[in-house]
Amino acid sequence: MEVNHVRDIACSLRVQRLIGDEATMARVQQAMKGSNWIHLAFHGMQDHKESMKSDFLLHDKTLELSELIREPLPKADFAFLSACQTATGDEKVAEESVHLAAGMLFSGCKGVIGTMWSILDDDGPKVTEAVYRRMLKDGKPNRKEAARALHEAVKELRKSGADFLSWVPFIHMGR
Repeated sequence: MEVNHVRDIACSLRVQRLIGDEATMARVQQAMKGSNWIHLAFHGMQDHKESMKSDFLLHDKTLELSELIREPLPKADFAFLSACQTATGDEKVAEESVHLAAGMLFSGCKGVIGTMWSILDDDGPKVTEAVYRRMLKDGKPNRKEAARALHEAVKELRKSGADFLSWVPFIHMGR
């Protein structure tokens, strides 16, 4: 559902979808290297013992943070990590940001939307749709609208009656 929202809003822009068994490690990494904007709606997990082992669950294996930062994403401008725990910090090293969203910044993205803890399955598509409607206004991609778009999306979620734990996890990092 979430990927369909992105495709419908993007209209004339090319959207490569990798769903189910298409979302293998090799195909996802290849697609990310050739993309300006990356939207990942996989399950994410923060490893609190070894931060570099935090990962996305793909069809055939996990994509760990250590693998994510190994090779730069030369075209990447923006990433939306619509998954649980993509920007979860580590209380033992609170002054450091070692998580999946930081890995996307390190790999070359100028802006990233992530989540500080688990999100509800229904909230991801709602926030995604609202964010992309603003960022792709008039069919023109504008990464610089990400922070404002997320603010407006979260405001919509709050107004819908969603509880605190539904709208607080979403954050924007970068510029």
